[in-house]
Amino acid sequence: MHYYSTRNNNEPLNFAQAALAGLAPDGGLYVPGEILEYSLSVRTSLGSMAYVDIAFETIKPWVKGDIPSGVLEEILHWAYPFTAPLINAGDRLVLELFHGPTAAFKDFGARFMARCFSYLRRGEDRLLNVLTATSGDTGGAVADGFSGVENAKVTVLYPKGRISVLQEKQIAGLGENIKALAVEGSFDDCQRLVKEAFADQDLKKRLDLASANSINVCRLIPQIVYYSAAAGRIFSGLTDPDGQASPRRSGFPQISASRKGEKAFFSVPSGNFGNLTAGLYAFKMGAPIEGFIAATNINKTIPDYLEKGFYEARLSQATISNAMDVGAPSNFERMASHFSWEELKKIVLGASVNDEETRETILEVFNKGYYLDPHSAVGWKAAEKLESSRNLSGKAAVLSTAHPAKFAESLEAIVGPLSLPPALENIMSREIKARTIPAEFEALREEILL
Repeated sequence: MHYYSTRNNNEPLNFAQAALAGLAPDGGLYVPGEILEYSLSVRTSLGSMAYVDIAFETIKPWVKGDIPSGVLEEILHWAYPFTAPLINAGDRLVLELFHGPTAAFKDFGARFMARCFSYLRRGEDRLLNVLTATSGDTGGAVADGFSGVENAKVTVLYPKGRISVLQEKQIAGLGENIKALAVEGSFDDCQRLVKEAFADQDLKKRLDLASANSINVCRLIPQIVYYSAAAGRIFSGLTDPDGQASPRRSGFPQISASRKGEKAFFSVPSGNFGNLTAGLYAFKMGAPIEGFIAATNINKTIPDYLEKGFYEARLSQATISNAMDVGAPSNFERMASHFSWEELKKIVLGASVNDEETRETILEVFNKGYYLDPHSAVGWKAAEKLESSRNLSGKAAVLSTAHPAKFAESLEAIVGPLSLPPALENIMSREIKARTIPAEFEALREEILL
């Protein structure tokens, strides 16, 4: 498999080179030169295969030549002692992506990436400096995945005061090889600083830099898996039992809803659009997917693009669905490299949801017996908005990207106290060890070189 920058298709790299580089020298993002489809036998078995087996068949062609099959199997079995249950929540399907150690969908990418980097750099003596910007959950997942990994130092940038207390403790409560930087600015500022670091030639000469954001193709590839697994289940008319962390109110019944033979339609809470890009890759690999909803909060850059046909980045606005407060989503470059506007409009619908609608949805779904975090509530409401007008009734499965207990500050005023899932119980006792910096590159540069 060859990879190319979204801004230059004349310089091919292999998977190892693209993953360890993170961002291309020209500022572009790495994309595959081709996307291989599943074999017929795999495609027809997605509904019954074990999650790690789907992961192996999905990821194998993306890393061919760089990670042997036996090593890949070891990585996947270590990374995924958890799965992504597709459950019934009232009259809707929900794909729960929060059963990993940090209770957010970013666990799927970060844990795979940490072990990939460890293997790809075997025998290297020089320290790997991993930089990542986060609007919330990415930082916690990356910190957890890389914690204790030899020859790796991780620097996580997050917007000061714009993430939840639990998210901050996940990022800034580990110490050792994890450094947390609270940036006096927005997520877009954090993302800009990381990009400037990768563009700084002197810094790149002095240090081995790598990115752990969804700008890194290594973080993105494993996210394809849960789309394919869920689409296979839907096409087979199957759902899963609740997991240990499923936030269902006690005694609330599951309502069976057979969808056998129907292709999936996913409502994807979207900020930097790495998650939706992974879904588009699953679509191109041949998973039984009909389309997607790009569900955003008031930061509706992509819904506006889908409606008007031109892309206009803007400053982000703060909302209660803070991990989606992105005005200039990086992964738009990847989407645009694979699909024209006309092609995207056929498979992606856009919808935006404001804070008032988000709160109303959280309460409405709570009264039905299920808890939603603010981001998943955006996905739920976006599906409601589009189903009546776009003939999607009964099809849109919502991606639940984080456990609602991670956003207790926002939710308790709406639905009352929430209990923490086992993965999060011990995190609240951590001490926050973060350094505050201005949104200036020189400040970041100094911290990286310390």
